Amino acid sequence: MVSLPATSESMAYILKTLNSWFWWENIWMPINCTWADFVDHDGLVFPKPHQLYATIPYAFVLLIIRFFSERYVAIPLAKALGIKNVRRVKPQPNPVLESYFRECSRHPSQSEIQGLAKKCNCTVHLVEKWFRRRRNLEIPTVLRKFQEAFWRFSFYLTSSIVGFLFLYDKPWFYDIWQTWVGYPFQTLLPSQYWYYMAEIGFYWSLLFTLGIDNKRKDFMAHVVHHLAAIGLMSGSWCGNYVRLGTLVIFVHDTADFWLEAAKMFNYARWEKTCNMLFIIFSIAFFITRIILFPFWILRATLYQPTYYSTTPVIAYFLFNGMLLILQGLHLYWGYLIFKILKRFVFLKGETSLCLPAEEKEGSGRALHPHWLGF
Repeated sequence: MVSLPATSESMAYILKTLNSWFWWENIWMPINCTWADFVDHDGLVFPKPHQLYATIPYAFVLLIIRFFSERYVAIPLAKALGIKNVRRVKPQPNPVLESYFRECSRHPSQSEIQGLAKKCNCTVHLVEKWFRRRRNLEIPTVLRKFQEAFWRFSFYLTSSIVGFLFLYDKPWFYDIWQTWVGYPFQTLLPSQYWYYMAEIGFYWSLLFTLGIDNKRKDFMAHVVHHLAAIGLMSGSWCGNYVRLGTLVIFVHDTADFWLEAAKMFNYARWEKTCNMLFIIFSIAFFITRIILFPFWILRATLYQPTYYSTTPVIAYFLFNGMLLILQGLHLYWGYLIFKILKRFVFLKGETSLCLPAEEKEGSGRALHPHWLGF
């Protein structure tokens, strides 16, 4: 029998070994560089992995801001746009039907309803009515959807404006070759620190609220997307690819707030405004993710590093692999957006780009780009 102390020592040794492998210099930085070189000195400040722990409390700060903004800004705005807070009728408490709803089926067949009616000693009509009301409770109200869209719109718009203010006077915003000048000994600017902390904290906050936010069929896709975003930003932080990282963040956020704005007006049934905003989003998406991202960002990550080092580090392949996968998703989403626009143009405006209220949780989900993970 293995003693507990021996098991603890083995586990500690395994964790120590994995930790040393993960932080191996050859993974993260150019040849002849060590972590000791990234100690702050001579006015140079470098990003440190332990600073990423701060993104967790920042996420909770964002959740507090979200609560107050949704309650005291989004709700009055929704009412001003004509969105009403519909209160759904709760079904009468019934342990038998509740257990069947959760464990078996939300849409029982007629024979199953008859069996449940006998078991509960009530009519078939009452059982059907109970399941109908119980299913309705699972569907988020239009007001709740509007609140979520408003929060995402607010963050992406703020992030885009602040990102531009942080970047407009930086040389690498205009000449992307500057992202590699002096690498890896590029000092960390306060603006870059806060830009990263806010963005990573935001995605943590989205992960924390996935269980209580509007339930989507692509729930796991959102989990994977948020974790990948956090991993990519955290990895670029540890490797001091911060200049490029801020450009990647900026390129993505500048299109997203247009989509969230279109969704808000979609929920308010302002069809023409929604259509216009979706077209603007489509243009912004194609410019930022189909043109700028591959021909500006990927060119800087794939091609330009070879001018500064003849021996690419392992992180070069890891990060570029993830960025190429991301570009593949961009092309797929762009194709779907193009199909929506093509249908709208050829029908000469007879069809709306936005979904009617009754389709928001139905078959239209497969065509609307938000539900595809933008």
